[in-house]
Amino acid sequence: MNREHIYAALFERLKAIPGLRTTSRRLKQWGDVDSSQQPALFLAQGRETATPGDPARGVPTKWLLHPEVYLYVRTTGNQAPGTVMNPLLDAIEAVTKPDNPMQRVQTLGGLVERCWIEGDIETDEGTLGDQAVAIVPFRILAT
Repeated sequence: MNREHIYAALFERLKAIPGLRTTSRRLKQWGDVDSSQQPALFLAQGRETATPGDPARGVPTKWLLHPEVYLYVRTTGNQAPGTVMNPLLDAIEAVTKPDNPMQRVQTLGGLVERCWIEGDIETDEGTLGDQAVAIVPFRILAT
């Protein structure tokens, strides 16, 4: 497993989402991202969970990576932040669509066994006023 290749492949897919003004693998707080730089997307590495393999039988250790995608959207006036955020969340989900038609999973170009979204997407959808934040939990299974 090459962690950097995996995270770089995921980030390349995410930063290609149309409509984003800022993308980075260096997480910033939404207050540090000017409204002219939003919508903004950040990929943050998270926990890693190892499941031991069996080297004697040629079974490698399996790794479950837990990156998170942070999405910031700021609107003005009467425009609800969700009207901008929801299509971007749909586009983030589309990144996990299968790239391997035989296995029906996203493999990040064959780098991993599977990449998907799992768990609660935390969002305030504008309870911070004109600023909206969403945190999308990804999972990546790799050997």
